[in-house]
Amino acid sequence: MRKWLSREGGGSAQLTLPAALGGGASGFGAVCTMPTSFTVVPVEAQGGERDGQQREEEDEGDERDRGTGDGTARESSPFINRAELDRGNMYEGKNMALFEEEMDSNPMVSSLLNKLANYTNLTQGVVEHEADEDSKRKEVKGPQMGTFIGVYLPCLQNILGVILFLRLTWIVGTAGVLQSFIIVFMCCACTMLTAISMSAIATNGVVPAGGSYYMISRSLGPEFGGAVGLCFYLGTTFAGAMYILGTIEILLTYISPSAAIFKVEDVGEETEAMLNNMRVYGTCIIILMAIVVFVGVKYVNKLALVFLACVILSIIAIYAGAIKTAFDPPDFPICLLGNRTLSKRSFDVCAKFTENNNETKTTPLWRLFCDSSLLNATCDDYFSLNNVTEIQGIPGIMSGVLTDNLWSAYSEKGSIVEKKDQPSIAGSEESKMGGLPYVFTDIMTYFTMLVGIYFPSVTGIMAGSNRSGDLKDAQKSIPTGTILAISTTSFIYLSCIVLFGACIEGVILRDKFGEAVNGNLVVGTLAWPSPWVIVIGSFFSTCGAGLQSLTGAPRLLQAIARDGIVPFIQVFGHGKANGEPTWALLLTAGICEIGILIASLDSVAPILSMFFLMCYMFVNLACAVQTLLRTPNWRPRFKYYHWTLSFLGMSLCLALMFICSWYYALIAMLIAGCIYKYIEYRGAEKEWGDGIRGLSLNAARYALLRVEDGPPHTKNWRPQLLVLLNLDNEQLVKHPRLLSFTSQLKAGKGLTIVGSVLQGIYLDKCTETQKAEENVKALMGVEKTKGFCQIVVSPNFRDGISYLIQSAGLGGMKHNTVLMAWPQSWKQTENRFSWKNFVDTVRETTAAQQALLVAKNIDLFPTNQERFTEGNIDVWWIVHDGGMLMLLPFLLRQHKVWRKCKMRIFTVAQMDDNSIQMKKDLQMFLYHLRLNAQVEVVEMFENDISAFTYEKTLMMEQRSQMLKQMQLSKNEREREAQLIHDRNTASHSTPAVEASVAAAMPEKVQMTWTKEKFVAEKHKNKDSNVSGFKDIFNMKPNQSNVRRMHTAVKLNGVVLNKSQHAQLVLLNMPGPPKNRKGDENYMEFLEVLTEGLDRVLLVRGSGREVITIYS
Repeated sequence: MRKWLSREGGGSAQLTLPAALGGGASGFGAVCTMPTSFTVVPVEAQGGERDGQQREEEDEGDERDRGTGDGTARESSPFINRAELDRGNMYEGKNMALFEEEMDSNPMVSSLLNKLANYTNLTQGVVEHEADEDSKRKEVKGPQMGTFIGVYLPCLQNILGVILFLRLTWIVGTAGVLQSFIIVFMCCACTMLTAISMSAIATNGVVPAGGSYYMISRSLGPEFGGAVGLCFYLGTTFAGAMYILGTIEILLTYISPSAAIFKVEDVGEETEAMLNNMRVYGTCIIILMAIVVFVGVKYVNKLALVFLACVILSIIAIYAGAIKTAFDPPDFPICLLGNRTLSKRSFDVCAKFTENNNETKTTPLWRLFCDSSLLNATCDDYFSLNNVTEIQGIPGIMSGVLTDNLWSAYSEKGSIVEKKDQPSIAGSEESKMGGLPYVFTDIMTYFTMLVGIYFPSVTGIMAGSNRSGDLKDAQKSIPTGTILAISTTSFIYLSCIVLFGACIEGVILRDKFGEAVNGNLVVGTLAWPSPWVIVIGSFFSTCGAGLQSLTGAPRLLQAIARDGIVPFIQVFGHGKANGEPTWALLLTAGICEIGILIASLDSVAPILSMFFLMCYMFVNLACAVQTLLRTPNWRPRFKYYHWTLSFLGMSLCLALMFICSWYYALIAMLIAGCIYKYIEYRGAEKEWGDGIRGLSLNAARYALLRVEDGPPHTKNWRPQLLVLLNLDNEQLVKHPRLLSFTSQLKAGKGLTIVGSVLQGIYLDKCTETQKAEENVKALMGVEKTKGFCQIVVSPNFRDGISYLIQSAGLGGMKHNTVLMAWPQSWKQTENRFSWKNFVDTVRETTAAQQALLVAKNIDLFPTNQERFTEGNIDVWWIVHDGGMLMLLPFLLRQHKVWRKCKMRIFTVAQMDDNSIQMKKDLQMFLYHLRLNAQVEVVEMFENDISAFTYEKTLMMEQRSQMLKQMQLSKNEREREAQLIHDRNTASHSTPAVEASVAAAMPEKVQMTWTKEKFVAEKHKNKDSNVSGFKDIFNMKPNQSNVRRMHTAVKLNGVVLNKSQHAQLVLLNMPGPPKNRKGDENYMEFLEVLTEGLDRVLLVRGSGREVITIYS
């Protein structure tokens, strides 16, 4: 192998390039151009002898040559042992020398792919929100979970639960099989459509922990993400409360009724006593569960499979029992009095009396309805008129009871559960039913309420996406597992509806707490081999679900808090040393306690339905937005989605929210809206590449294309400002009050572009440009100026302003007005170009048909915090140039600073004008313009030009001429110095160079100076200067300038007389002279015109009408 060692001037620098660069050892594939001072020496790679001095020189050269950044090669010879270059194998091999400048900032593909192997170590190419998270992540074991264990079973466990065991039979009995089918189908369709949208989002890149919150926030932005994330957190927390209430209901109603603390003493207190028992036991259980989660969360996760096994066994028991009823129905008799169902808690024999040894005895049932146990006792009228009958509670699947249960049987609160088509004779007295052993309904039932109670039984579809970090192939497992789980549970629910309706008697189905079947769980009566399978299974299932909610909700809150988008919950991002969210767990337990205090499962279920429905609605919205925007990053692996499905899912979620409970829906939306506005107002700025930003960009593009490129209609005209700022050497704004005035004039409406010019070349001024932009944007924030900042770098200031005037804005959104400050220092000799730039800017705005506002004495203008309690805004309307003078005071008075100022309009009448008629016409004009202003016509008569005016004009012209002479003499001095420099240079150069210079110089330039010639040239210049100054003092002023000065002096006197104490004076700005030689005089005229006034706004209209009398 052959290397090339290059050395410069004694071996102080080396350059080695691999021979393989050209494809082999024989040569390079391209011509290498070397510096002329380099000597190229071939060196054998197999160990050619080199002396110690050469090695030292090469080492020193390497140190000098390393990292110069000037474009020279920095690779070292492979013979030299340098530890600095041995950095993680990144620079191994020399085949990529062409890209070595990029290697400092951008990783090689090989190293990037190595890191991509596990996303937890992924380093992003750009600064993103993941940067901090990735740096904090520790090494984790490789994810091993497949679709079945990682997604399918967790979703199954979360979806199947308390409602299936405790409420589904009651829903079927109340709504009927058909309407129950509609309820379940709607809810399952909602979750299926949401799962399709969620699968698309979850397979569009890696989804870390945080599940739905992460997906929504990264798709719809921090505002939506925070609002929906907190709603999802509240939903999960209230779900915990619902599971705990279900646990207590199973315990106190079906397992151990004697454990109740509050006993029923009086008739009708059953419900209140039950609610109080719920509150006491619920509080104890939530404390116990919180301690379990705090101490050993890992045990909760290990027990999850045990709880899931309980659920699956219970469901198998239900199916087994339903099949068994076809040939061997279980014996669960129901006692009916007429068509009314009786509660068997207080009697055992379903008869009025029994005969034993030819002796008739009354039963406990008789004693409940009659005042004594005697046969001649006075009994309840309905009891006397109707017979007691006993029917089978579970007649079996072949009995044909399905036809009776097809239709709904909604009822009022406190009504008796009655069997349809059963003979009954109405009694005369219905007042004493309260103490009788009937089965009563505890709440009023209707279709929409049942939807709200049922919907929590289909939630839990996010369980798979929450575990994406533990999955072997998340982008394959999440869609498959989630959709399979929803399909399975939907089948279970729909088949259970049909089975319940076909196997169980309607009065038993409507008996919520199983009072007619000796207090058994209704679904348990159907199960095989024993009702206790369902009771124990559902008890452990609800316990496990409650623990899972108390485990998951704090972590969700911690994820939101650590994102830093909601400032007031950031404290909940902290926890124990191992990351357990202690503070979030306390808050979750506290919110859960609110649900426990509500104490009714049927009241808590609609609350969490709202929060889950809102979350699912925004998942669908996120998918629809991303699909419709067609953002380049939207490339989901899951292909079976469409924006119409997402839109349908979103609409269904919204409809279900209002179907469940319109007032709960409004409250949930209000909570989410308040959180959204709070994050928007106080939250941290996050750029997550979300869909709402993309939507804004698309909307902005659409609007820009719709806006006509031409000027808007007069009615829509408003000043779209280009504000020209001057910056000092530190890139700070010289006149911050200009931005204050901008925000007062705009009041946040229309377009504002704040521009400034830096002098120089852009490549050299990159840092200064960024600093200037940051300073201007910071000041815009302080002054509440809403708009855009544009910094231009130009070789000279004059061209930069021209670029801004020509190119600022986009399409129809271009500025039509330029606002700038008056150059206060234009008279200073060292700032001789400022007035030229100013006059050229005036000319360019006129050429571009843009209006111009020039604020004189800008530092005296008010800040946004000041308030004028009185005073006037005076408008001096000399020339009509579109009505801008009328519009500006109206716009200013919309702001708090100028609101209490009155508007006065002055116009000037010449000798031939009728001033009285002018005033009337102007008042009528203002009336039609709907402007309130005081009108005054000022008469200016022709009079002789005063000596003062003549003298002032003369001084102005003398000053201008003197500056020109001084400028000329300065140029001549510079030329003289250059000639002397050339002479000195020539005397030190070689004869050959002298000859060549002499040949190249023009003949009239003498390279040889003598003392006589130098003195003669000096006297010549001196004489010409003296004669020039004599001419200045003998000159006479130009008559045109005298007339202009006369107008300026006269008008200034009138304005001072009327408006000296006005808060602001607006004045027509005369145009610059067509002859550019009079530019400096023009500045003097404007100075004289505004002399003695504190705050002046010179206005030069664009020539088009900006205000109209028409509607």
